[in-house]
Amino acid sequence: MSSYKQVEIQIEDQTTPHNKWCHPLKEDGFANFITSKLLDNPTVVHKIFGAGSFFSPLLFGKFFDPSDAFPLWEFESDSLIMPPNLHNSSSHRNIDWSQTDNDFVLRAEIPGNTVEVCIENGKIMEISGQWRQKREWKSGLWWEYGYVRRIELPEQTDWRKTEARVKNDIVLEIKIPKNTRESTVDAPPQY
Repeated sequence: MSSYKQVEIQIEDQTTPHNKWCHPLKEDGFANFITSKLLDNPTVVHKIFGAGSFFSPLLFGKFFDPSDAFPLWEFESDSLIMPPNLHNSSSHRNIDWSQTDNDFVLRAEIPGNTVEVCIENGKIMEISGQWRQKREWKSGLWWEYGYVRRIELPEQTDWRKTEARVKNDIVLEIKIPKNTRESTVDAPPQY
């Protein structure tokens, strides 16, 4: 039997400065981190950042800092992401996104049962969580303590009605309704 837990969607107004994700993840820094013999729990790190993971900087076939926003819905998931191992039929990709007539839908495995979903100015959706405890982890070398993926929202969304839930403490599902009223597409956020 499946269990579902609602995830609160946080709304941020970026008119106030903040220090989140101010240290970009570079390719050489990631290579050093992922191969470090000093990792407390390399199994967890490889699950979070390994092949096929939504939070991997190599998710799209080349290095891309997950803290940089990406226009995910401009691409079909099957054309953008290759399976983690083409020669191993038991391997699987743990992310998928699609559109219905009414919604943009994202499903991704998450590493652990806590995740934050935040929408910035109605334009960027940020999915993040912490795998190792540290206060203020988002303002430093964030990948040593947590994970993030930032996604540009399509223009035609009613982002204020976004819903997120976690199924069986493993799969995050986010539904972003499509906007049916043209007049509210560029309306400023109401707080």
